[in-house]
Amino acid sequence: MSVLKVIEVLANSKESWEDATEKAVTQAAKSVNNIRSVYLNEQSATVKDGEIDEYRVNVKITFEVN
Repeated sequence: MSVLKVIEVLANSKESWEDATEKAVTQAAKSVNNIRSVYLNEQSATVKDGEIDEYRVNVKITFEVN
């Protein structure tokens, strides 16, 4: 039996929600081992001068505890 833990991570990107999600996982992987999945909990964006300025995500990252 495995024990799994979930953490919530916020990330942003100038490019896309997908890029922001990848950044969240990459950053989490620097201090968390055995990441198993990522759940995109929420997406948002900031707007500047009528255009999207920044993409933001709130993700839940699941990892296995040793």
